[in-house]
Amino acid sequence: MANVGAESGSTSEWTGQRPVALPPGKTGLCYALCVGPSRVLSLSRLMSRVLITDSLSDAGLKLLREQPGIEVDVRSGLTPEQVREALQEADGIIIRSGTRLTPALLDGQKRLKVIVRAGVGVDNIDLPAATRAGIVVMNTPAGNTTSTAEHTIAMLMALSRNIGPASQSMREGRWDRKSFTGTQLAGKTIGVVGLGRIGLSVAKRCRGLEMTVVGYDPFLSAERAAEHGIELYRNVDELIPRCDYLTVHTPLTDETRGLINAERLQNCKRGIRIINCARGGIVDETALADAIESGHVAGAALDVFVEEPLAKDARLRTLPQVLCTPHLGASTDEAQEQVALEAAEIISAFLVRNEVRYAVNMAPIAAQEVPGLKPYLDLSYRLGLLLAQLNGAKAISAAHLTLRGEAASKPMKLISAAFTSGLLATALEDNVNIINAEMMARERGIRITESASTETGAFSTLVSATVESDSGELRAAGTMFGNDFLRLVRLGEYQLDAYLDGLMLVYRHLDVPGLIGAIGTTFGKHQVNISHMALGRERNEPGGDAVAVLNLDNEPSPQALEEVAAHPHVTGVQLVRLPPPGAPLPWLGL
Repeated sequence: MANVGAESGSTSEWTGQRPVALPPGKTGLCYALCVGPSRVLSLSRLMSRVLITDSLSDAGLKLLREQPGIEVDVRSGLTPEQVREALQEADGIIIRSGTRLTPALLDGQKRLKVIVRAGVGVDNIDLPAATRAGIVVMNTPAGNTTSTAEHTIAMLMALSRNIGPASQSMREGRWDRKSFTGTQLAGKTIGVVGLGRIGLSVAKRCRGLEMTVVGYDPFLSAERAAEHGIELYRNVDELIPRCDYLTVHTPLTDETRGLINAERLQNCKRGIRIINCARGGIVDETALADAIESGHVAGAALDVFVEEPLAKDARLRTLPQVLCTPHLGASTDEAQEQVALEAAEIISAFLVRNEVRYAVNMAPIAAQEVPGLKPYLDLSYRLGLLLAQLNGAKAISAAHLTLRGEAASKPMKLISAAFTSGLLATALEDNVNIINAEMMARERGIRITESASTETGAFSTLVSATVESDSGELRAAGTMFGNDFLRLVRLGEYQLDAYLDGLMLVYRHLDVPGLIGAIGTTFGKHQVNISHMALGRERNEPGGDAVAVLNLDNEPSPQALEEVAAHPHVTGVQLVRLPPPGAPLPWLGL
């Protein structure tokens, strides 16, 4: 049966250029291109509003305010509900540890595009909720590296020499040298769990103190560890029995929460000392207190806690063997200024130049990569939209993307995410973009896979996609001529050359004389203009099955489609709606 106008009610319908309402406080007329429920994309240079809810240094604020196209909105002391309301009018937000961005706050934030954490840890941001909402989350990993590493060393030395309790005894008028005998660091072994920027900086300083450094990190190469003089372990349980000191420098995730637990503490050397200047919760606080009270752990130095500012359970901070500071790792004038400057630069680069740095929920994109990458993202996005509409209402179970030639040298995950966002755009009411597409697909049981080959065939670059559904497979492939002309060069088993944009009528038919003229006559009668036609045949001779793609200048009426479908040699008709040529992508302002 002919599939007449199967997608006429699709939520991905492109409405072309139209005036849209501007956000509060804006003036003038913005022309935008809309795709379904996705964010409206301005084609004019509107101001982007950045909300700041935690303290940020004057240097960072000054840099932000000097950026063309950036409007700064500083509001501190907001309640969660007030933060939620303020986010409705923000394109981006910079926070520190004082603001928590929960699923309740992030749900329904259609305007918000980016969150920047002025600091390293992002555990006060619900990453799954931000990703699901299509919001990029970035941090500032370099700004407080030195200050945090130095604080770790300060805690290490103070713990070893009992600086805290000795100082307190002097304040109380006592001179008690015997009670505060310490231990030297030279010759001792320290285990560094997590060898990122801060962990490596701590390791470097520990080597300067003549300590033996052993480390755990699942990603650092053995060669890189050796360059830093670190003996690398891939298993925490093998590392900890060697350590006289143990310091943790991992992010707080489901995998690292409680990483140093009761069992591992018992497997440590008796008399070990523990340092945590990373995130509260990496070390199990109850287990640590128990181990200190039992005498198995000699002491601990803690700058971070599960509950901040003060936990209800005061046992750890009142034990004489524990040195505590109130989350001071990044609390230096230099670090405060550096993370503020870094946060301001990162959010400005994103909003003004489409650059993605230090993202924790998507692949980075450098500003210089954007022009060369955009055509590949656009091509794969359009292939996803095409296959989704041709697939109709059938349940998709899997999709595979293959990159060949020049496309294989581009960031595969980003191109795959662009394809997936197109594949899901017509079916979901949620905003789908390259940030949340993979999560959206996974949540719906759709398996997305990719492969790449630098070998070229008939085209210097080729992006091919296969979609599996209840009724079988659908395949399509596209290429580009230059950076501006996107082409559909394969549909199913048919090779052709069609424009991959605008209104496309795809009809399957028997390859017999007179059919093209009949279709043209029908559309002429209904005032539908054909701008381009491409034909693909099953074999290189007449009479077999074939497919044709007509690029149309205007929407055919239901009557026109019915007449085409009624032709005896036409076996299927589908109308596909793609973005117009040169349209901006519906995410990241690209």
